[in-house]
Amino acid sequence: MFTMIKRIVDWTGSYKKRFYWGIVWSLLENFFIAFPLMGAAYVLNLMLQDTAGLRSLHTKEALWALLFMVFCVLGRFFFSYLRAVFQESIAYEKTAEERIEIGDILKRVSLGFFDRHKTGDIAGAVTTDLSALELYAMKMTDTVIGAYLQTLAMILSILFFSWKVATVALVGVLCSAFFQRRLVKDSRKNTAVRQKANDSMINATLQFIRGITVIKSYGRTGSAVAELQKSFSDQRDINIKIENDYMWTNGLYQLSLKLTSVAIAFMVCLQTIHGEISLPIMLMIVIFSFVMFARLETVTTASHTLEMMRAALDKLQTIKTANYIDEDSKDIVLNNFDISYQNVSFAYDHKNVIENVSFSLPENSTLAIVGPSGSGKTTLCNLLARFYDVNHGSISIDGHDIREMTCDTLLQYISIVFQHVYLFHDTILNNIRFGRPEASIEEIKEAAKKAACHEFIENLPNGYNTMLGEGGSTLSGGEKQRLSIARAILKDAPIVILDEATASVDPENEHLIQQAISALVKGKTLIVIAHRLNTIQFADNILVIDQGKLVQQGTHEQLIEEEGIYKDFQKILNRTSNWQLS
Repeated sequence: MFTMIKRIVDWTGSYKKRFYWGIVWSLLENFFIAFPLMGAAYVLNLMLQDTAGLRSLHTKEALWALLFMVFCVLGRFFFSYLRAVFQESIAYEKTAEERIEIGDILKRVSLGFFDRHKTGDIAGAVTTDLSALELYAMKMTDTVIGAYLQTLAMILSILFFSWKVATVALVGVLCSAFFQRRLVKDSRKNTAVRQKANDSMINATLQFIRGITVIKSYGRTGSAVAELQKSFSDQRDINIKIENDYMWTNGLYQLSLKLTSVAIAFMVCLQTIHGEISLPIMLMIVIFSFVMFARLETVTTASHTLEMMRAALDKLQTIKTANYIDEDSKDIVLNNFDISYQNVSFAYDHKNVIENVSFSLPENSTLAIVGPSGSGKTTLCNLLARFYDVNHGSISIDGHDIREMTCDTLLQYISIVFQHVYLFHDTILNNIRFGRPEASIEEIKEAAKKAACHEFIENLPNGYNTMLGEGGSTLSGGEKQRLSIARAILKDAPIVILDEATASVDPENEHLIQQAISALVKGKTLIVIAHRLNTIQFADNILVIDQGKLVQQGTHEQLIEEEGIYKDFQKILNRTSNWQLS
């Protein structure tokens, strides 16, 4: 448990000094909890002496005792306020910084990180886990530390009157610590299981929502819901088992504290009978024991919650220690947009994806890349955009290795039109000007006209202010593709990467998209990932990639005369063009 507290303290980073000051104020606060009881015992002792005729109780003495107790109450309030000011805002300030830091890290990691980690796990770390730290990290830490500081203050106060009772209290606390340690050990083991079940539930829910169209179209709603319900049931069963284990160990912990309270009461009664301590002191010590152990009883819940924080910190650490694109580079101004790949190799998860590829692309020329599915075509373009960094070799623009440039600087010169378009849950206006936030309405409309999407936008009820569903779900595939091209036209970058945009659209949209592409690529350095050979015959150079290797290179006319993959593709294209239902 204290290992976990140390980890949370380390997590606070620059706020650590404030945290330690909070502990000082908490210690003083807990002493001021004990002092009023001592004052009350003093007054009660005077009253008993007055009743027994041993001495007279003076009003002045009672008044001073009352003022002392008022001072203690005010002192407790003051130090409680200081503790809250120094400690309680730490978690909120730290988690705000963490979210910004993680956002920056996710911006800089390679795309491989997102391939290796499920979306639900990443989203859960940034939302659920950080929210848990925000709400509970400081509160639970304060509960545990405060409880033990109060116990220390109470035992020291009891020691002032009876070392025997103080010893019994200390032994009881140490015995309860044994069960507390066992509880923490069980919580640590169970938290990982609970976290895994929770992540599985989140991922199952996301998969169900995202795949609902496919699920319905195949009539698998029942089985899909059953799988989703199973993830809910698994989480429920795990939580019930964990809580049952917790209740058993927690019961033993609570029992040890109750028995210690009984032992203290018995001890002080014996000492009172033998005249070792007075009746008021006896009452004060009994009250001390109940106050002390009532606070200790809250420690199990707090420590159980703290162990849940361990899994949250582990997930955050996974993100924070991820390998990200090195951006210790310069803001370079490019004057020419010749592109050169020199002996480029790239491996993903120890599997070679690109092997020793070299080629050059002069400024304002067009390069097409063809090859079988999974041959490395898209990866080759992703390397140019620094979505990944090469393992060997280099990629340069205008003679500058792109690793010498920051990603933000590099991507100012590149526009990418993906085959699978993603539009944000925002207005059409903001989606188009995503690459140029400062663009005027007139510039946005001009880009939309060039992309052949102005007309359909104007026909929408709210025009350019129409809100799109997540991922652009309220638009057709062709409409989304044209908006994506409008976005690229508005950005007006000198290098364009085009993942064949007409691969899966109807003839009408294909014609409109080809018009939009013509407007986009005019006067640009263009790289086309080709799925249809008839769309790349105009290219200045065509690369044929197979299993990550460059196996052919040349113009359409040259490659069609060579025996190889490109000629085979052309034969397949000729056969399929005459295909019809029999």
